[in-house]
Amino acid sequence: MQFDYKFKGDTSVSNSAHGTAMNFAPDVYREPTYFSGYLNKHIPFREAISALHDIVVSDFRFKPKDKSDYKAWAKQQEDIWLAEYMRGAADVGEKIKGVQERLSTIRKQKDQIMEPFHKAKRKYFDFLYQTNRDAWVVLDPVITIHPDELFFECFSQDESSYGKLGCNYNVFNKVSEFKCGTTNVDYSSLLYNEFQKIRDYKETYFNVDPSGFEVQTTAEESYKEVKIDVPASWVRGFLQVSSAMTIPATTFHLHPMDVYNICFMLRRYKEKEGPRSIRWILKPGQPVKLVLEPWNYEIVCGRSLYEGTSENEIRIWGRRRLLLLERLIPVTQSFKVVLLGSGLPSFYIADLGDLNFTLGLSGWTVNDWSRVGNFDLLAPRAEVDSMTMQKVYVGLREEWVEDTDSLAKRLGLEKNVVLGALSAFTQAGRVIYDLNRNAYRIRELAREALPLEELRFANAREESANRFVLLNHVTLAIGTKDGNTILKGNVRDKDKVLEAELVIDKDERALSGKCNCNFFKQNKLMQGPCEHMIALRIAMREKTQK
Repeated sequence: MQFDYKFKGDTSVSNSAHGTAMNFAPDVYREPTYFSGYLNKHIPFREAISALHDIVVSDFRFKPKDKSDYKAWAKQQEDIWLAEYMRGAADVGEKIKGVQERLSTIRKQKDQIMEPFHKAKRKYFDFLYQTNRDAWVVLDPVITIHPDELFFECFSQDESSYGKLGCNYNVFNKVSEFKCGTTNVDYSSLLYNEFQKIRDYKETYFNVDPSGFEVQTTAEESYKEVKIDVPASWVRGFLQVSSAMTIPATTFHLHPMDVYNICFMLRRYKEKEGPRSIRWILKPGQPVKLVLEPWNYEIVCGRSLYEGTSENEIRIWGRRRLLLLERLIPVTQSFKVVLLGSGLPSFYIADLGDLNFTLGLSGWTVNDWSRVGNFDLLAPRAEVDSMTMQKVYVGLREEWVEDTDSLAKRLGLEKNVVLGALSAFTQAGRVIYDLNRNAYRIRELAREALPLEELRFANAREESANRFVLLNHVTLAIGTKDGNTILKGNVRDKDKVLEAELVIDKDERALSGKCNCNFFKQNKLMQGPCEHMIALRIAMREKTQK
């Protein structure tokens, strides 16, 4: 999937004894979006933007240990070892020379034997570089300017960690001008080092350059045009994060020192075998407790009480990615933890006062956001006509950020209709759910419409579900309990009849479900609902529309 960017010059940083000026070059192909002002919260912004950089460059996938330094050192020690071994002999030099010649012969023979292997390995990596070059590139972040805040979004290299930094306008002073919208900014690798120079006693000028949108035919050569073949997984990951944020979850708060204790234990101990998980033990009115496996080390968060109404135990994997929060601990007032369930994604929102930082982690490291976590299938799925969809989008764009209750009341629409429309726009990359505000925001991920058929389906589950309904292979019974809708039915899949059940809340979101198919037995809901649960939901929609 190719994205075209065009920047007027490069992102630049100029330093003096009294201040620093940072000029971000935006994409001029986008609708004019700009901002300029002086930084007011120097240290929190420096630490937060640096933590965002840590996410961008992070890759927690397993990598074999690099022994090249040791081998180089061992080779340098050969002469010393041989001299000590043959100490006292009159012809030490000759013997060393003879041994080295024999070693050289052995090495040549070894190289000849291993040459086919090394040749094949070089060929493989050359092929990998040509066919998956995106894995070698750090993509520029997305920056969005809203009436109430400015925020950055990014993904890690392994696409399992999502970062969002939001700054309200108290973070800046002397804000001269801004225009709301979303753009890609040229984010050079040297910019991180410049961020480290931010100090309280120095003025820092922050500018998403509005001059990048001037119409100048004579200065056309000053524009830099970049074409990036963005992997579809990167775009799909953004869509899945937004959908996952809307799913009902278990929420609690942690004191920064409790987060420090977690990071301390992860730094101190290195597991050599599984399970590599954290078990969150949550009891109403008691301190949050967690157990680090496989050692079963228990951490009691004495400063953090669980305010929920029922006991819960949730396990999460890929815990070392929590170290990405380390840099924020000294400047954070509290951390909000949002757990979707065992083996499902989790979110950690750092409250830095006038800044907020969101870290989103997929179920586990190798299960990145784009491959198998079809959380858009758990999101509200109400059918909304195109005119109503447009009305909802235009209504949200008038305020840029708004919760569903307020938006539904203002537009005179049912809440489930508004949720269905916003869910569709979220999956299209035009809207994002803000966990910090519990509201929806306009955020156009791309300048042009995204190819939804390519992005939305990492597998054919929903396609299969539609086929079951079209062939009348679904029988459905609809019930209610505690205000939730319970769908039960049978789905004929080839020569089998499978029993499925799905529980949907008042906001049309899937809460739980079960099925006796192999997919559900192996994955539960950790990879989204199976095609038989989706078929029940489609059948319910068809039935209510008749």
